[in-house]
Amino acid sequence: MDLHDINASAWAELEAAAAGPQSGFRYVNLCSVDAENRPQARMVVLRAADRATRSLEFHTDTRSPKWLELSANPHVTVLGFCPQARLQLRLQGTVERHGPGSEGADAAWEKLPNRTRMTYTGGPPGDECAFETVGELPEPRGEVEGKARFGVLSFRARTLDWFQLRQQDNRRALFSYDETGALTHRRWVNA
Repeated sequence: MDLHDINASAWAELEAAAAGPQSGFRYVNLCSVDAENRPQARMVVLRAADRATRSLEFHTDTRSPKWLELSANPHVTVLGFCPQARLQLRLQGTVERHGPGSEGADAAWEKLPNRTRMTYTGGPPGDECAFETVGELPEPRGEVEGKARFGVLSFRARTLDWFQLRQQDNRRALFSYDETGALTHRRWVNA
């Protein structure tokens, strides 16, 4: 497989992951930096991917620490690993936030199933939980509360580090994109 095919295949994997909950790249790490310059990584669900624009979409509660971190520093790394393909994708770029009431957040909210919408109705992420026992669920709140806390993170990749584990001779390639998503540079590098 040549570098052009590898780049196309990586983005096809990401697009398939956004559409398929069973995909190895459905859950990826979103890595940012907090106010004290400490790296922060968390698992997020890949909700959309577009190879033409080199973009990914994630959803979040706007009360979460990552929302604030990304307002101060929008530069992030997205890291995914698919054990079936033995493939790691590490993308670096920037995030644009779309808060409650924005066109982007409203459009994404309308596509969410009710069970997913309910995840945004609880207390602020990271706050102490008031559950009396493990497994006890809080009283459901209105969907309107959830929508008022729902945000979309639109990630635009500037680089892709493709790494495949093999029995022998691991393979690694680097790709760079311009602001429109066009591939500007590709090369093999030592694994």
